[in-house]
Amino acid sequence: MDLQLAGKKVLVTGGSKGIGVAIGEAFAAEGANVILVSRSADSLNAAADDIRSRHQANVTTHAADLSQESAREATMARFPDIDILVNNAGAIPGGSILDMSMAKWTEAWALKVMGYIHMTQLALQQMKPRKSGTIINIIGMAGPAPRWDYICGSTGNAGLNAFTKGIGSGAADFGVRVFGINPAATRTDRIMTLTKTRAQTTFGDENRWEELLQGLPFGRLKEPQEVAALTVMLAAPQVAYLSGTVIDMDGGGQYRR
Repeated sequence: MDLQLAGKKVLVTGGSKGIGVAIGEAFAAEGANVILVSRSADSLNAAADDIRSRHQANVTTHAADLSQESAREATMARFPDIDILVNNAGAIPGGSILDMSMAKWTEAWALKVMGYIHMTQLALQQMKPRKSGTIINIIGMAGPAPRWDYICGSTGNAGLNAFTKGIGSGAADFGVRVFGINPAATRTDRIMTLTKTRAQTTFGDENRWEELLQGLPFGRLKEPQEVAALTVMLAAPQVAYLSGTVIDMDGGGQYRR
């Protein structure tokens, strides 16, 4: 199927690794012009070179710390004409309420929560006059399925779920779609870090992390490319009536006993 994304300008935050770079590559494969954003210029350049080696694609990189308000404003000022924004940057650390200092909460939410909110606001300011655009928030299953040992991320994700639904309902009035995806555990470096933290909290031994990944749907972790494929499909104009929705991509895991 032709997803009609060729030539679209797509900005992906957290675009140098994991789900973010997979999303960038999936859009590039559809002929879109991709902008990858993250903190590390070296990681961005490596990711962009890898995508270009696989696809005849126009890939731009922009190094910015999106936990900072000024960096978010500078990023959107440089790329005011994007058609699609994918908010993906953020790595909220694991831990219970007793493990997380308030400084850690503030630091984590500066990127994953306030970053999404502010980038959405800035993008909408540009998209509303054009009466077109798409904003996709990659959030996480800890929102609808909160956990004691990931309380900062669970609370932040729950807020972003509500934010996405509310913004998506109103943005439809001026032709902009806003929706989200909640991926469950995905095969990335980040899942290793989080799972080891959970193992330390649960068992007192981070080396027992593999015990926490047993009984997964389909008997495996989800691949970043699967999240990327869903992102690209939902960004296509063929599903133009989709807005204000957050899709749980967990293989039905939240309903398993």
